[in-house]
Parts: sequence; structure tokens; C-alpha cells
Amino acid sequence: MQHGYSGASTLEIATRAKVSKRELYALVGSKQDMLIACIAERSAKMRPVPAELPIANNRETLARVLETLGARLLTEVSHPTVIATFRLAIAEAKQAPEVAQVLESQGRQANRAPLRQILEAASSSGLLRGDPAQLVERFIALLWGDLLMALLPRIAARPGPAEFKRRARAAVIALLQLYPP
Repeated sequence: MQHGYSGASTLEIATRAKVSKRELYALVGSKQDMLIACIAERSAKMRPVPAELPIANNRETLARVLETLGARLLTEVSHPTVIATFRLAIAEAKQAPEVAQVLESQGRQANRAPLRQILEAASSSGLLRGDPAQLVERFIALLWGDLLMALLPRIAARPGPAEFKRRARAAVIALLQLYPP
């Protein structure tokens, strides 16, 4: 984060990790492999364990599931490490586009998959009417509003758990109104 993806050498990374360069390559692989591992590890913390969420067989349960998932996404994506990774991807977009590609595949898409599955099931069972991909996009937009765009340039401070719950609840209410059964 300090030197940017392109500016950080594997020697410096190994030195800070207190391992040899050879050991670093043996443990993790290339610098891109390290990036993938870091993003994948952080991303895995965002995804709910299926047993944590009840099956949404009515709109009330669907609302609770979406509120839980929404608050978790807001909490995890707004974590300082994740925001710093987004900033890194933006700063390195020209020199190292692989940073953004990894962030997209290992982070954003991987974390939207459970939400898409929930909304696909809700749509097929008639709890919501709409295209699941559109439902995901709309829910994410309702959740964040312009908060992410204020966090990235440090215009806003990271909200706390109560605000995340409030945002998640408001997003769910709006989504259910926009997409009735």
C-alpha cells in the first residue's frame, strides 16, 4: 500500500515479512499471486456461511436475510484495508491493471454471488419479481448510495454498525417496494 503495486519489489515484501525472497516465492508465488491471496482471504470474510442464513421462504425472512447480508457487506467493504485496496487498484489502473482485475474477480464478483443466489431463489419462488442480476445491482446501489464514493477520497468517515444496519434496512424496504411479488 505504501509504494503501490508496481513500486513494491518482492525483495522489499520479503524483507518486511522477515523471510527470504526464495521462501516468499515458495510460500506464495509471484507478486500477483500474493495480491490474489490477500484479496481472496479478505473477500472470504465477507461471504456468509450458508448455515448462517435461513432459507427465505417468505418476504419477512427474505428481508431479514437481506438486511443481515447488506449490513455485513457494508461493514466488510468499508473496512480500511478493503478501501485501501480499492484505492490501490485505482492508482495502479494504468501500470498494473491486474490489480483491478483480481479485485473484480476475487472480491466484487465473489461477494455478489451469495446475494445473487438468494435473489434468484426469491425471484423463482415469487417473493420478488425481476431479473436477479438487476436485483443485485439495485440492492447494492440502494445499500451504498454515495457512501463508497465518499469513503474512497476520504471525504467521509467510516460509519459504525448502527448506520450499516440502518442502511441495510432502508435498502431492503426500498427493494421490496420496487420489486413486489
